[in-house]
Parts: sequence; C-alpha cells; structure tokens
Amino acid sequence: MDPAKAPAIFIHHYAGLPLGPAFEQWRERTCGRCGLDVGPSRGETIESRLQISLVGNIALAIPEGASARFSRRREALSDGCDDLVLISAQSGRVEVEQDGRTIELEPSQMVLADMAVAGTVGHTEQDRFTTIRMPRRALLDINPRAEERLSQVLSDGTVAETITRYHALAADLAPHLDAVGQRLTAQHMVDLVGLLLGTDADAGALARGRGQAAARLGLMRGDVMTNLGRNELSLSEIASRCGLSPRQAQRLFEQAGTTFTEFVLEQRLLLARKLLQDPRGRARKISDIAHSAGFADLSYFNRAFRKRFSATPSDLREA
Repeated sequence: MDPAKAPAIFIHHYAGLPLGPAFEQWRERTCGRCGLDVGPSRGETIESRLQISLVGNIALAIPEGASARFSRRREALSDGCDDLVLISAQSGRVEVEQDGRTIELEPSQMVLADMAVAGTVGHTEQDRFTTIRMPRRALLDINPRAEERLSQVLSDGTVAETITRYHALAADLAPHLDAVGQRLTAQHMVDLVGLLLGTDADAGALARGRGQAAARLGLMRGDVMTNLGRNELSLSEIASRCGLSPRQAQRLFEQAGTTFTEFVLEQRLLLARKLLQDPRGRARKISDIAHSAGFADLSYFNRAFRKRFSATPSDLREA
C-alpha cells in the first residue's frame, strides 16, 4: 500500500438530458481525456454511474445504469490515441460497433476494440459490460498478432472467467498499491488478455506463468482477506471458488514463498494488531478482537501473536 498517494479510483454519476453545464462537466470528467463522447443508449436521457480505476499503464472501467452510450467519433481520431480496449459482456446483450461493423456479445464473451477507429458501446440496466484499456505496445509485446483478433468475439471460458474476476478485484484494490504493485498488476492483466487472444508457445508459457498464475493467486488472496473473520476458512473452499484443486492452489502459494496456512495466519495477526492499535476499540475485549480476526482459540492466538510481534496483545495495547 502507498498511504502517501491517493488511490486513482474515480466514480462519476449523471442522470438527465445530454445538455447543459452539468452534463458538459460530467462528460469532460468521464470522457474528455479519453477522446470519447457520450449520449443516451435508449430514450432521450442519460443515467450512468462510471467507475474508472487507473492501475499502472491500464485503466479499468465499470459502467452501470439505465442509459449511456460511449462513442469514439471519427473527428476525434486525430488525437493519435491507438490504445486497445477489451470489452467484456457481464449481462444481457452488449452491442459493440467498430468502424461500421456491429458485434453482439453475450455474457462472458469479450471483444478487443481499437481506439484508432470509430466505434461505440452502450449499457442499460440489463446490458452491462466492463472494459480494460491498455497501450497497444504492451499487448503486442505479449502477442505480436493481437491485431489479427480485433473485432472478433472471444470466449475462452477459463481465461475469460479469470479476467472477469481479476478485473473486479483489481478495480477496487490495485489503485491502493504502490507503484511496483500497480505495475505488476497491470502486467498480469495484459498477460491474461494476451492468453485470451492466443499466443505462440513461448509467449503463452510466459503469460500463463506470469499472468494467469499471478491473477489466480491474487484472487485467492483477495478471497482470504474478505473472509478473514471466518475461523473455518479452508484451502479447499478458496481453491474451489477459483476453479482450482487444493493441490493446485497450494502450489501457487508455495511458488510465492509461503503456504496457504502461513498466509492466513499472517493476515489474521496483522488484522488483530490493527484492531488492538485502533483507539476506537480500546473498550473491546482482547478475546473479541481475536474472534473478529478469525481465531477460535484464544490461547493459540496469544502464543502466535507473541511469537510474531515479540509482545503480548495486552502489551501492545498498553504501548
């Protein structure tokens, strides 16, 4: 984490007709830097909530709401932007237009769009999508033939599902990381997109080892952090939610220099220390804090805490 730097997560809301100062201000904040225009996807009004998370050299977007269509118009192409955008359908039927051609996406299907050509994509409450915008060069370094897959429906089940889940995790958590963590997360995401498009043997092995493995490990770590307070948390449960066997999951933790049990214990101890040092929780019993951090056995908690921090929970609280 980098506490000195505010996380680059931007959330913009708008509801109303596409005119007037409020609309122009919203459009400039959401689309002005991207060379995009925005209008209704149905009816005459816009209703949209757009979350944009900047992570390293990529941007992750989550648009929601009843009506908005984002367009890359021909008159804007002179800005020279040639980034590539992976559009992933989440629900309903998402229509993507690229240079006059319409591509229809069903849930879990994706398409690689090109910002160097005119195009549009819209959402409603039923038809929802997410996007990953990345530099063209970054993807071509992983897959030199990526441009051959532009405007094609992509639906590799395992990789597509990993991208979807990693997108959800990274959009909320990755902007809080330091510069190195963000750069690695962005690289892992681009690796996954390269795998989705199909790489040659060498690049595929690199992307699988660096991207898919890292993404799955990140998903499992995020799952653990979300469920730390549950003392019955198990490797098989976490692995299952990521589509892995317990042995595969354990191997990923070991490749990162730890085990599932060690990782869970470390995070629970760090959480307990944070709760003990919180002035707002001075009236809480230590047993209650241990339970909140996922420890069912108070004696074990005390021993593990003292071994890790060379102090008892009581000593730390008093200090």
